[in-house]
Amino acid sequence: MLSVIAFLVLVGILVLVHEFGHFLMAKLFRVRVEVFSIGFGPPIFSKRIGETVYQIASIPLGGYVKLYGEEESINDPEAFSSKKPWQKILIAFGGPLFNFILTILLFTVVFTVGVNVAKYLKEPAIVGYVEKNSWAEKVGLKPGDKIVKINGYEINKWEELNDALLKVSLEGKKEVYLYIEREGKVLALEALLPQLKTGRENLGIAPYIPPVVGRVVKNSPAQQVGLMPGDEILEANGRKVGSWYELVEIVRENKGKPIKLKVKRGDQIFEVSVIPAENPETRQPFIGVSPKIETVKVSYPPFESFKLAVERTKELTILTYKAVVGIITGEISFRTLGGPIAIAQFAGEAAESGIIPFLSTMAFISLQLAIFNLFPLPILDGGLILLFLVEWIRGRPLPEKFKETWQKVGLALILTLMVFVFINDILRLFGIN
Repeated sequence: MLSVIAFLVLVGILVLVHEFGHFLMAKLFRVRVEVFSIGFGPPIFSKRIGETVYQIASIPLGGYVKLYGEEESINDPEAFSSKKPWQKILIAFGGPLFNFILTILLFTVVFTVGVNVAKYLKEPAIVGYVEKNSWAEKVGLKPGDKIVKINGYEINKWEELNDALLKVSLEGKKEVYLYIEREGKVLALEALLPQLKTGRENLGIAPYIPPVVGRVVKNSPAQQVGLMPGDEILEANGRKVGSWYELVEIVRENKGKPIKLKVKRGDQIFEVSVIPAENPETRQPFIGVSPKIETVKVSYPPFESFKLAVERTKELTILTYKAVVGIITGEISFRTLGGPIAIAQFAGEAAESGIIPFLSTMAFISLQLAIFNLFPLPILDGGLILLFLVEWIRGRPLPEKFKETWQKVGLALILTLMVFVFINDILRLFGIN
């Protein structure tokens, strides 16, 4: 139920802001707005104020602003069709623009109020774990190494390492020079940086995280054998577990085979036997536990928060377009796409965590909405902008028949995409995807 309420609130606000952007731009150029609708289909509430009918419709998956003279050519100064191409472009751009603005404002609030971040992000970038056969191992990194510099970027804490790697990738540079402290000496390691498309790729490097359970997944093998948050894993199959990632390695090595865990809970030490299952999302063996990670609350003054919000929006925009390119080229699976069900789950989980995580989620989805609408596809804002731009260059309107075909093609594409993401959501919901 919480997921449904969170979804309706989130989508309602994002659609309201998006359509208000179109509405405001239309009013700026004196275009009559006939309908302002949140949702599609039959209205469940409507009220006329002046020349505009404001309504909430029954299908909460979007909204629209109906402009006078939008669907036919009318010789009237209040008609959309009578406006210059550059004015039409700005009206079409108004929706995505307001979603970008909302994203920045929400991130500004989040950074000002403060967010809980992993404590290790504020600590020196000392390597606690290097995954076997990973990029980090091939580079030559070892547990205990302290990373102090990457290319021209000084590294004083883990979060600066993440930012530096991302910046090097966004700059399009392939070569990366790592400067590390090892046993009192500074060493330089040269390597090729893999292209980061989402910023979440596993490079095989992580800080030290103790093998203490922070969360147990419902109905997982771990819950079935009685593991609880706060449990410390001392041994697995007779091997001493020194860090969380050592436990992960042992679990992955024993898919379908029982693992005998020695567990410490308070002053009590006991043993349990657990059989790893396959994680439906990653296809990797798992037992259903995540580590306990200490957090600290970090906040910034309003002006600095605004600058951070702009930077975060810029980085996420670039990463989103890189991810889209990756999907088109096949480097990223189409199965990563989510629809309304995925958004509802995402929103519900964020709402359970508190108002700040919910606002962060809203900011992220607002940005995705802005970016998606700017794709130059028919019926999307980007497709309209492309049409108006062509008309501006031609110096005259495009043929009506062409525009009708353009709209039909766009509708078919969007409906196909909607069906695909719905199926994707359902498969993911049942652990099939």
